Amino acid sequence: MRKAYIPTVSELQAFTACARHGTTTRAAQELNLTQSAISRSLGSLEERLGVALFNRVRKRLVLSPAGQAFLERAEGVLASLDSAAMGVMAFGGADAILRIAVLPSFARSWLIARLARFERIAPQISLDVTARLHPVDFQSDPFDLAIMRTQHEGPGTRVVELLRETLVAVCAPGRLEGGARLDDAALLSHPLLQQSTRPTLWLDWFRDSGSDPRHILRGARFDHFDMIMDAAGAGMGIGLVPEIIATPALEQGRLVLASSRRFETGETYSLILPERTMGSAPVAAFQDWLIAELGAR
Repeated sequence: MRKAYIPTVSELQAFTACARHGTTTRAAQELNLTQSAISRSLGSLEERLGVALFNRVRKRLVLSPAGQAFLERAEGVLASLDSAAMGVMAFGGADAILRIAVLPSFARSWLIARLARFERIAPQISLDVTARLHPVDFQSDPFDLAIMRTQHEGPGTRVVELLRETLVAVCAPGRLEGGARLDDAALLSHPLLQQSTRPTLWLDWFRDSGSDPRHILRGARFDHFDMIMDAAGAGMGIGLVPEIIATPALEQGRLVLASSRRFETGETYSLILPERTMGSAPVAAFQDWLIAELGAR
């Protein structure tokens, strides 16, 4: 049988504590162990690895070159274990955990404000929500579902279309003189804020106008729609963003419509489900709730 070289958690804890304090006595005090237990763990770790991790200098433990090289990795392993444990504890004994990947701006501007309503009707389901700008690989990513644009779907998934993506032009209220909305020619006299991950949106808006692209593409660039809205609200220019994401800011008066036009991109916000969760009761509950919320908006 091959010898095991993987250190135990107690060995790593003893090693990192000794590295911090320089003595087995203080390491033992930190870990609430005996000095002999620390010495045994440290000795077994050095024997396991076949190297001296410390030099003993005047009753103090000084990291050897091997110990210095190993310390960062050892601390990283313990930190990862601690983070994983805290993450599991945060679910608080819920009957089910629903892991959701969602486009960042959709999450911030629309979804998060409504999730408390889902928790009230499904208190047995604990939510784990992650912002994802790029498509989810359900083979390697641990998500139960994703809220993405339809183009993000992958093999072995089912797509439930939620709503078509419609873009609106928005800006700070003070940018419009007299509150009058702008036609396309007037839009070009303002900086047009660019979405760096979807750089053709303004070009698509102006596709048939014959406008000079050097004017269309001259605004500052941001990689999230909510950043574009923040920049528009700060007076940096005019942003082109999905209407569903802009609606809260428009209703609150933080932004106003810069144009009367609306532009459909041909894409759809969708619920994307991997095969392994298609029969899941928590997924079905979330799907029904999400569709109802979108219908009530």
